[in-house]
Amino acid sequence: MPELPEVETVCRGLRSALVGRRFLSVEARRPDLRFPFPDGFAARLTGRRVERVDRRAKYILIGLDDATVLLIHLGMSGRVVVAPRPIHRDAHQHVLFRTDDGQDVAYSDARRFGFMDLVAAADLGSHPRLISLGIEPLSPEFDGSRLAGLLAGRKVPLKAALLDQRLIAGIGNIYACEALFRAGLSPRRLARTVSGQRADRLAIAIRQVLGEAIAAGGSSLRDYVQASGELGYFQHRWAVYDREGEVCPGCNGGPACIDGVRRIAQAGRSTFYCPRRQR
Repeated sequence: MPELPEVETVCRGLRSALVGRRFLSVEARRPDLRFPFPDGFAARLTGRRVERVDRRAKYILIGLDDATVLLIHLGMSGRVVVAPRPIHRDAHQHVLFRTDDGQDVAYSDARRFGFMDLVAAADLGSHPRLISLGIEPLSPEFDGSRLAGLLAGRKVPLKAALLDQRLIAGIGNIYACEALFRAGLSPRRLARTVSGQRADRLAIAIRQVLGEAIAAGGSSLRDYVQASGELGYFQHRWAVYDREGEVCPGCNGGPACIDGVRRIAQAGRSTFYCPRRQR
């Protein structure tokens, strides 16, 4: 599933292409994705001008000139691509937006786990998908002290706490593994034990990893591409994720590293870490 850096990268591409533009036409080629489209979906969007493109956690928020917000979640395999008209059509292209400057914006989703909704801007904060989301890890308010407060008293593994969207919004499996490696903290450690310098290190690592991933256009595994259609390339800079058995960056390959990066299962997901460097 695209995580915060991938969604932020798509938002930046859409912001550049769409702000100030109108939708000349909107075509929904099926009645639903993960959920049915709202009633009158295409008609309500046709003729609307895009005023802003924002992100909340892993959600794309496109603000329109009638005080409506188009909310998009990419699910597992969703991608949004902008190209001069006519854009190439593929078998999984389910929604097509045509703009007044000759561009097409196509939403494709092979597994159809993504969804779209139309929300009154005034009601956005109370939307069921957004109301319980935690702090944005790239916001100025996110630091070691705030992180320690969020983790205090939690008797769950640290990585599970980082993936709890009610605490921190947008971090997924890849970037939790990478941030924990940089901070030198074990994913098995109880969340409540992270305070003081440990929390400071982890907050810094989270911000650094997310920032570098955004600068690299995100990580492309299977389906994700940037709004331009280009691949992201942060996957080439992973230190531990999906590198089971390999020597992690900075290790000297000595006896303590004989097994390299280790993979364990946590809450049904693969966790990658270095048992020598992460405690």
